[in-house]
Amino acid sequence: MGGIKQSDVFSNLKVVEIAGVLAGPSVGMFFAELGARVIKVENPRTGGDMTRRWRVAGEKPEGNISAYYASINWGKEVLWLDLYEDEGRERLLEELKDADLLISNLKRKSLKKMGLDPATIRKQFPKIIYGQIDAFGPNIDRPAFDAVLQAEVGFMYMNGHPDRPPAKIPVAVIDVLAAHHLKEGLLIALMNRDKTGDGQVVSASLFDSAIATLVNQASNFLMAEHVAQRMGSLHPNIAPYGEVFVTRDEKMILLAVGSDFQFERLCRVLGLDELSLDDRFANNHDRIENRDGLFQILEMEIKKWDREALMEELIQKKVPAGSIRTIKEVFDLPEAQRLILEEKKEDLTTRVVRSVAFNFGLEN
Repeated sequence: MGGIKQSDVFSNLKVVEIAGVLAGPSVGMFFAELGARVIKVENPRTGGDMTRRWRVAGEKPEGNISAYYASINWGKEVLWLDLYEDEGRERLLEELKDADLLISNLKRKSLKKMGLDPATIRKQFPKIIYGQIDAFGPNIDRPAFDAVLQAEVGFMYMNGHPDRPPAKIPVAVIDVLAAHHLKEGLLIALMNRDKTGDGQVVSASLFDSAIATLVNQASNFLMAEHVAQRMGSLHPNIAPYGEVFVTRDEKMILLAVGSDFQFERLCRVLGLDELSLDDRFANNHDRIENRDGLFQILEMEIKKWDREALMEELIQKKVPAGSIRTIKEVFDLPEAQRLILEEKKEDLTTRVVRSVAFNFGLEN
């Protein structure tokens, strides 16, 4: 007996997407990967989703699809409609007659003006589930991209090195997280509709999603009044955790030692058994207090190893550590290659990574 086939999960589901950039479209792609028919509405008057023109340096300028656009629009049908025109809206309403989900990240005022706001659509189509993503919430009419939220919600202030300005995380992480929150809400709404037959409005904001993602940094402040500062990759509560070391072959590794037991094993690998008995490093609290001194000792020993040999030994001894890889090195890994999706789209073969990272099946 096999597991569920991913492409069959939502094979009877129809999704209409009136969203652009990343957060909304990535929700649509999630359902496309699981077998839903996803229709992405784009405005021909504006050239479609603005990310069609977001090309990285060196990317070929030909065609109407950028790598960025491709990354969150796999498996969709594109329907060119100007929703500011009566004809475009009428065609959209035709598509909504048998749709299960409508995904939007358009501004609330624009939706209201066009008669496409959640309340109006739900009156016409009571069984539809309407998913809406806002920047700061339903009552704040303020445009924003991911970087604005990283700034506003503390991510940038915490990220980077102490002697450098705040830095943005180089992935639109707030968009991705808001999309995940909306997906969760939509899945619950689908479950509820199976029971009651009723649709639902589900909304998520970039702001709320970002606040929810502060997790331990939020609690460090709320419980201990600790205002997180830029520490590079270091962890404020654990050491050595996040420290970066250069090996003999000029490659880099990161340690993420989370317990005294793991620290003892690290010391054993490096031939520093006495270090775990040293009063300065015997427990995590002491290691936090004496972090700089510990780093200098570990740095000297790790420099004696080539990365591959050291990583093999650390993994064998169950010490959490990672090789710091370039993105090219990442996609040289077989484990990463199996997550690549290919698609022929507008005469271009696109290669993107899956947004669905779970698997169905029975394990032996």
